[in-house]
Amino acid sequence: MSVTRLGLSLLLLFSLACSHSAATPKQPPPPPEVGFLTVEPQSITLTTELPGRTSAYLVAEVRPQVSGIIQQRNFAEGSLVEAGMALYQIDAAPYRAQLASAEAAVARAEANLASAEAKADRYKDLVTIDAVSQQENVEAQAGLKQAMAELQAAKANLESAQINLSYTEVRSPIRGRIGKSIVTPGALVTGNQNQALATIQQLDPIYVDVQQSATELLALRKAMEGPNQKARMQLVLEDGSYYPHAGTLEFSDITVDRETGMVTLRAVFPNPDQWLLPGMFVRAKIDNGTRDNAILAPHRAVSRNTKGEPTAWVVGENQTAEQRTLTVERSLQDSWIVTEGLTAGDKLILEGFQRIRPGSPLTPVPLQNAGAESK
Repeated sequence: MSVTRLGLSLLLLFSLACSHSAATPKQPPPPPEVGFLTVEPQSITLTTELPGRTSAYLVAEVRPQVSGIIQQRNFAEGSLVEAGMALYQIDAAPYRAQLASAEAAVARAEANLASAEAKADRYKDLVTIDAVSQQENVEAQAGLKQAMAELQAAKANLESAQINLSYTEVRSPIRGRIGKSIVTPGALVTGNQNQALATIQQLDPIYVDVQQSATELLALRKAMEGPNQKARMQLVLEDGSYYPHAGTLEFSDITVDRETGMVTLRAVFPNPDQWLLPGMFVRAKIDNGTRDNAILAPHRAVSRNTKGEPTAWVVGENQTAEQRTLTVERSLQDSWIVTEGLTAGDKLILEGFQRIRPGSPLTPVPLQNAGAESK
C-alpha cells in the first residue's frame, strides 16, 4: 500500500512540473550590441600623393669656344664651382699673336684715316677755286669714307681677337657641382665641339617632376585660386622618411598626354645639404588646401552593396538598424570623405553590424577611441 501511494505521489509531482514548464514562455534574446561613433564635422587638410623624380635646377655642359691644347685643369671632379671660375686653360699663345696683329691693323687704319681726312678737307677747299677737278674731290671724299670703314673693320677684328683670347680660359657659366672631366692636360679640343668637357649641375634648389591627372589638376587649381597662391609639397624619400624641407609647385605643363591623360607638374625644393640628387625616386605629397565641416567615415564602417555602392549602418529611430547609401569623394588616411548619406549627429555603427538587419532593434554602445582612429 505504501508503495502504491509513493508511485501516485511521484506521478502527481511529475505532472505538476510538466504543466508548470509548459505555462512558462521562452524569453527572446536581447538586441545585439553595436559600437557607434557620433558623426561630427571636421576641418581637414587635403593632400595628394604622386610619384616623381628629382632633376637639377640648372644644367650647363661646358664646351670650348676656341680650339687648342688644354694646358691646365683648375678644379677637382665632384667639387662645387662658382660662376665665372676658370675651369680649363687652353694654350693662349696663338690668340695673343692674333690680338697683337689686330691691334697693329687698328693702328694702321687710324693712320690711313688721318691722312684721308686731311686730303678730303684740302680737296674740298681747292675744288671751290678750281685748283682740283670735281673728280679728284669726289675720289678724296670716297677715300675718306673707305678709310673710316677700314678702321671700323680693324676694330671689329680687334674685338674678336680679344674675345677669342678670353675664351682660352674656359669658365663656369653657373654655380654648382661639376662632374667628371673627359679631358686631361695635353688634350686637343675644338671650338664648339659636340662633346662636353664636363657637366655642371645646380642642386640647390632642385626640381621634382611628378605626373597628375588633368582632372585632379583642375581641382588643385580651384583650391589654389587667389593672388600668389602656390601649392605646398612634402617629399617622402625611398626609405620612407620625410624630407625636412617643404617645396612649392612652380609649373604645370601646357599639354595633356593623350594616352594617359596626365600632366607634368614641377615643384622647387630647397636642397642646402644636397640630400636630393638628380634622378632620385620620391613621392610628393601636394597640399590641396583645407576643407571645413567635412564628414568622415572610417574605412571599417563602410562596405559595398551588390551594385558596388558604398553603404554604412547607422542607429535609426527607436534604436533600430538603418542602412545608408553613401557618396564618397576620396580616401583620407583611414577614412572616407563623405559628401552624401551622412550628416552631423548621425550615430555611425563601426562594430557589430555583421549581426544586424534593416529595422532590427539594437543596443548601441558609444566607442570612445573611434574618433581618434578616424582622424
